[in-house]
This record gives sequence, structure tokens and C-alpha cells, in this order.
Amino acid sequence: MENHAMDNQITSVSNPRIKFLVELRKKAKQREKTGSLVIEGTRLFMDTPEKYILEIYVTPRWIRNASARERARLRGRPFTMVTEEVMAKAADTGTPQGILCVAKIPSWTRENLLGAGRNTHCTTPLLLILEDIQDPGNLGTMFRTAEAAGATGILMSRGTVDLFNPKVVRATMSAVFRMPFLVSDDLCADISALQKDGIRVYAAHLGGTRPYDALPLTQGTAFLIGNEGNGLSEKTAEAADEKTIIPMAGATESLNAAMAAGILLFEAARQRRMP
Repeated sequence: MENHAMDNQITSVSNPRIKFLVELRKKAKQREKTGSLVIEGTRLFMDTPEKYILEIYVTPRWIRNASARERARLRGRPFTMVTEEVMAKAADTGTPQGILCVAKIPSWTRENLLGAGRNTHCTTPLLLILEDIQDPGNLGTMFRTAEAAGATGILMSRGTVDLFNPKVVRATMSAVFRMPFLVSDDLCADISALQKDGIRVYAAHLGGTRPYDALPLTQGTAFLIGNEGNGLSEKTAEAADEKTIIPMAGATESLNAAMAAGILLFEAARQRRMP
């Protein structure tokens, strides 16, 4: 490689830069303070938009095994070589792939959330509104699914699990850097503001009477998804324009929150593709 990496190779787990990586990985306050987070693994390195990547750490093994495409993405960028021991200390996974980056936390506006400046097949807003989702895998999957369905943005309550927790970031498969999002301190007030903008809000709720595939979803639409264990709070559910249900056969009473979000979003996407 042409980069100047070998001159600043890190061999000690006590190195201040490695201690910083560990702190950044473990502490939400440090991520908030610095406006940065840790991403780990080849897939995230390759898929994260370059403008967000601030620092790169790799092991000699990763360099040896990297594909031509992976080497090309690294070429011309400064990076730091670290030993396998150091990488194991800095990484969150039990068997690190050998590459880890510090990335800038993306910042979005309300206009972005409604679709401004995005290349998506949704010409009108399509939002996911999340109340107190707690499972990192669920939140990460919702971001991936929202991007795949062409959603314009995600609004999350303050009680939702930290989006930049390493487990969440891995589960998003880098969609966290492409899907606009905002964190709400007053979900009901923000729902009301969306409704004033002509966006119809549907709550996924067992008390719904109209099935999701009978809803008109081609205009501005938002879906409310609640906590995995408790569902939506009564106050938030009542703030919606309508409660909707996903009909289910058998003895199943409810679906996984991320699964429900995917079903609703892709129904909206299906309707919007129709002539």
C-alpha cells in the first residue's frame, strides 16, 4: 500500500488512541461529545459513505487478505496499522475482521426527514415513527428495511435504544449513514406537527380495525411502531389518525417490531409503485 501506515503502527493496548477507541465504543456520552462513533468490519468500511470516515485502523492480516476492491477503497487514505492484540482490544466483536474506523455521526434536518434532497422512489413522505424500541437488532433492522422500502426518514423517541451502540450500527449495515433520522423529546407534539403538514399517521396496534393493506398509503404517510414488550403507550397511540392491524392466522398474537415495520413500509412502497 502507498499509505504512510507503517510509520505509526500501534503495538500497545495502552496506547491513548486505543483507549479513546474503547471509550468511544462503550460510552454514549463520549460519542455525543465528539460527534463520532466506531464502525467495525469490512462490510461497514466498504458501505459507509467516505465523507463520514475520519480514521481507519487495520491489521497486517486484513491488508494481506483484502480484495482488490477493498484495497482500492483504502488507497490514498491515511490509516494506522495495529497488531491483532490491539485490534481485539479496540473492537466490539469477539473475532474482529481486522478493520475498524472512527466515523462522523450524521446530522439531518426535518426537511431531510420528509424527503428533501434524497434520491428515493417516494415522491411524498414515508416515515417510520418509533417509540422506545429497545432491542439493538430490531432498531438496526428497521433502518435497513426503511432504506430498502424507500422511506424518507425515521423519527425516534428519546427512550429508544442508542442508535450508535456498536450492535445497532452493525445491524443497520451502514443504512444509519443514509437514512435520515431525528430523535424526539416530545413524540406526540412531533406527530401533531407532521399531521399539520398533511401526513397521515397510522399506529400499528392490536386494537386496529382496518387492515394495513386496506389503507390508502400513496400520500404523506407515517407508521407508528411501539416498544417490543409493551407496544405503543396509550397517549402515543391516540395521537395517531388511525390504528391499523396486520391480520394474523393461528395463535400468534403479535409480530416482531421490525417485522411489522417491514410489512407496513413495503405495502406503502407497493402502492406507490402502482400506476
